[in-house]
Amino acid sequence: MPKSSYAEFDFTSADLARLRFAFSPLSEAVASLRTLRDPGRHALHLPWIRAVRPRLAGLDLRLLCALVPLGPYIADFLTPPPAGPLPDVTAELELVAAADPDEAAREAARVPGADAPPVREFLADPAAGVARAAAELRLYWDTALDPFWPQIRGLFESEVLRRARQLTRDGAGAMFNDLHPNITWHDGRLRVRTRAWRRSGPLDGDGMILVPSVFHWPDTTVMAEPYQPMLVYPAPGVATVWSHETVPTTDALSALIGRTRARILVALTEAATTSILARRLSMAPGAISQHLKVLHESGLVIRNRSGREVFYERSPVGHTLCGVP
Repeated sequence: MPKSSYAEFDFTSADLARLRFAFSPLSEAVASLRTLRDPGRHALHLPWIRAVRPRLAGLDLRLLCALVPLGPYIADFLTPPPAGPLPDVTAELELVAAADPDEAAREAARVPGADAPPVREFLADPAAGVARAAAELRLYWDTALDPFWPQIRGLFESEVLRRARQLTRDGAGAMFNDLHPNITWHDGRLRVRTRAWRRSGPLDGDGMILVPSVFHWPDTTVMAEPYQPMLVYPAPGVATVWSHETVPTTDALSALIGRTRARILVALTEAATTSILARRLSMAPGAISQHLKVLHESGLVIRNRSGREVFYERSPVGHTLCGVP
């Protein structure tokens, strides 16, 4: 297998109609296992690594780590494509536990190091192995990801809203070509550079799920047959998940609307919820909400609802005050 290969997908109008965004707690959990074992390649996540490693002492994750090696391929049954736009880790874990044992065994047999004792035990009894893998993944999620999920989810919600608007405004080609250097779109064909496998052909009306990620950074990954085709790409702004952003403001803007409201307005470089802004600015959500209410009533921000969340962004007047044409 060459160092870089390509997966190519030919889209029809039916596939474009079934193109959707989602994000996956389990996809993040599985990708984070690699981050823990190769921190030098993922220095961006060192704050999370330092916080999580002591929590993992005593957990038995031998099978999970064997099924998720550092090479280009993992057992795909651990990362089922998200079924809907609102992620539910319990529902995803149920899908893992219900994975077809024969398919799971075929995938486990392909991972590098398949002769390791945990994988050999898995292959000897795939049904029991699937149950054990799901149980280990539940423990790992509760310990390593669940405490940090709100800040990760906030980044994803903002990214999905932005990309959905870009898709509506500019079309699929412009949106795909803006996702990542590994991803290109030309004349109805999506091409993704991958280290794992080659693929070329139509989607056959199955569409595709686009999944932003924190822990896949800086890479992309794809999944296809026998699963719903899925493209995972690094979400912009990954570094802000672990650090609070210092937001510079001008003296003139601070004098006009107040320093705190000026910081909030400048921080709205893209649509964000109250909780996202609270984490970014190290402020209480209640205080952020009060200032956003004033900024909204003043015509400096606009708000849009997406499901249960309300996203705020600058109005044209707000852009002008921040010096954005």
